[in-house]
Amino acid sequence: MKKSELVSLIAEKGGYSKKDAEKALSTVIDSITDTLKKGDKISLVGFGTFEVRKRAAKTAINPMTKEKIKVPAKKVPAFKAGKALKDAVAK
Repeated sequence: MKKSELVSLIAEKGGYSKKDAEKALSTVIDSITDTLKKGDKISLVGFGTFEVRKRAAKTAINPMTKEKIKVPAKKVPAFKAGKALKDAVAK
């Protein structure tokens, strides 16, 4: 599903205009992004948890040249689904 399709679904299910649904979705996405940038965690009970995880530095191999490459440590966003979401998808 693309963002435009999600906006249409939100507008239809919530009885909002597409413009209002777009604004609401953008606000939610921006808020989640800003919170994760600060290093904070977001828990939506029943849905899941958004958090930032740290990946350690490692050595990888370039498959084309077989040369060893150092991959620096970095932070990545992660999502862990909640029980209610897992149960809903499993049905």
